[in-house]
Amino acid sequence: MGVISNGTTLLDAGALDSGVVTGAMTLIKTLTASSSSTLDFVHGTSSVVLDGTYKEYVFKFINCHPATDNVAFKVNFSINSGSNYNVTKTTTFFRAYHNEAGNDQGLTYSTGNDLAQQTDNQILQTDIGNGNDESLCGTLTLYDPSSTTFVKHFMARTNSNNYAAYSPDDFVAGYLNTTSAINGVQFSFSSGSISTGTIKMYGVK
Repeated sequence: MGVISNGTTLLDAGALDSGVVTGAMTLIKTLTASSSSTLDFVHGTSSVVLDGTYKEYVFKFINCHPATDNVAFKVNFSINSGSNYNVTKTTTFFRAYHNEAGNDQGLTYSTGNDLAQQTDNQILQTDIGNGNDESLCGTLTLYDPSSTTFVKHFMARTNSNNYAAYSPDDFVAGYLNTTSAINGVQFSFSSGSISTGTIKMYGVK
């Protein structure tokens, strides 16, 4: 095994790429809800970058609080700069859960929340409460949205303090069955507005 001599940096030795650190996250846009019906990230609008600049985009949901009790948090995608959010999707959805009483827990596949070649909004989390201390947090990763060769893959993981005092850990993954570039992403609740909360969008090198 080679030895790096005194005074030689990892960069000098070729152990690190020059310039760009692979995996570094760049904050692109922060949207803060205030009784918002949706939060939309559209390429070229309000400084949003959603193109080939990055091969991976990460959205972070921070304390998204619904105005309405017992609702689902959803996502959809656009190929026409937000004119329509109706991209065809095939997805999976499973959940681990545990309640505050400590007497109900499990791991289950949710057939009612997956999609098979459908254009509907994809549910990322269900049963979210609107109590003063109830909200949703999590992440969604979208891969290579500007590709015009491949379908677009995404994965999400979310957790909430839900209306029935459960902690559901929801996992969603799937692909957007289009070879058109994705240039818009929209988040919403199934009913009512996003009362408060923050969604941050990052590009990953």
